Parts: sequence; C-alpha cells; structure tokens
Amino acid sequence: MTRNSATIIGFSAVAMWALLALFTVASAPVPPLMLNAACFAIGGGVGLVWLLVRGELRLLRGVSFGVYLFGAAGLFGYHFLYFSALRLAPAAEAGLIAYLWPLLIVLFSGLLPGERLRAGHVVGALMAFAGAALIVSAGIGQLRGAGAGYALAFLAAFTWTGYSLISRRLGHVPTAAVTVYCLLAGVMALVAHLALETPRWPVSALGWGAVLGLGLGPVGLAFFTWDVGVKRGDIQVLGTASYAAPLLSTLVLVLVGIAAPTPSLALSAALITGGAVLAARAGRRSVRPSKGG
Repeated sequence: MTRNSATIIGFSAVAMWALLALFTVASAPVPPLMLNAACFAIGGGVGLVWLLVRGELRLLRGVSFGVYLFGAAGLFGYHFLYFSALRLAPAAEAGLIAYLWPLLIVLFSGLLPGERLRAGHVVGALMAFAGAALIVSAGIGQLRGAGAGYALAFLAAFTWTGYSLISRRLGHVPTAAVTVYCLLAGVMALVAHLALETPRWPVSALGWGAVLGLGLGPVGLAFFTWDVGVKRGDIQVLGTASYAAPLLSTLVLVLVGIAAPTPSLALSAALITGGAVLAARAGRRSVRPSKGG
C-alpha cells in the first residue's frame, strides 16, 4: 500500500465523520455512555465478523494488552467527551471546538520521527481552521451558558490528537486490533453507564436508525480506515484535510433541509480546500527518498 492510497483510505473516515453530529443529535435522548456502549458494540461486532470471515483472528494474538487498553481508552474517552459536549452545548459550536484536533495533529506531528513541520503545514492548517470557523461564525461568540459542554469538546480535541499521534507510533500493530479496541471500549462504556446513567432509549425509528448508523459508520468502520491512514499515510495532510468534516457536515444539513446555503459556506469551502492543497504540497516536499531498497 502506497503512502497516497493510505492517506485516501484515512480520509474516508473523515467523510463518515461528517455524519457524526447529525446522527448524535438524532439519537437523543440516549445518554452519552449508553450511546457509546451501543455504538462500540455494533462497530466491534462488525469487525469481529469481518475477521472471522477472512480467517484473520490470528492477527489479534500478537498485540499486547497494554496496546489494547490504550486503543480502547482513546476511543471511549474521545466519544464520551464528544457525545457529552453535544448534549450540553449547541452542536455547531461544540463541534467546532472538538475539531481543533486536526490542527493539533498537523502541528504536533512535526515532532514524530521521520516527519518535518513546514511553513506550508502551519499556514494550510490555519487556513482550514478559518474555513471551519466560518461555518459557525454566527454562533461562535455565544459561548455563555454551556461552558461545561465547550470544555468537554476542548478535552475531546486533545484526546483524539493524542490517540492519533500515538497510533502513528504503533505502526507495527495491525489494524485488526481496532476490533478489540471497540469491544473493550463498549465494555467500559456499559459499566460506566450502569453505574452513572438512567437508560433512555430512542423514541422513534429515526433515533434507532441514527444509533445503528453511528455504529456502522462514524463510530465503527471509520476507526479502521483512520487507523490505516495515520499509520501508513501522510498524517499532516490527513490532519489538515480533516477540516472537510465540519464542511461536509454542514452540506449534509443543507441537503436534508435543516440548514440553508450561504456565501460564507462557499468561502469556507475555498479556505478548507486551499488549506488542504497547501499542506499536501508541503507534505510532498517533506518526503525524502529512502536509501537502498
């Protein structure tokens, strides 16, 4: 698998995450920990069936428990914080704060072995962030009354950044291990839910469909494709291109009639696309040909 193809596979996760906020809102009134448990059970179950069908369960035996614990804690921690933030604060504003993680990934990835942070990465990331900010600029100044939700969104951004960058360092761990990450995260969420929450089920078929959609896509398959991207692709380009998620999320809302198209949306698209292209050009200059073999 080439670096470019792995980057494209990783970006498919970003496309799926474009539905994360919509499905999360539609899944109300399911509490965050219960929603975590259900989604991870679905995602991990699908991964387990896939490994059984392909006869690749053996890949899981060589992974240490510490790695499994790290992966499960990363997935559980981020999504608990994210789901909680969207329950406690307006979805658009909380989502923007949570989407600080692509900028953090681009900036901190320069500290990884074999990576170099160039001016193009920084400028491209800032352009993309400006485009994402424009999407919710009408409400970004109204950060009063939902402080807890915004604080959780901020913590979520750092949690996903740490998970992604450490996953890059664990390039030897097969992507199949994400199956166990999901299943363990589901157990963590279930235990916490039973101890801390009152069960509340979806109140309509739409709500049930949203939970299923989360488990199959944004909180399921997306973890596997993201793992491929951060381990084998260009993590700096992938981090910057991830700003397409809030843009795509807004376009989804436009298509379903919840939001209206505006000039600021077009400008956001230009900034996000331009930032991603700029980072991609910087990324190509950062790749050095290997010596020998």
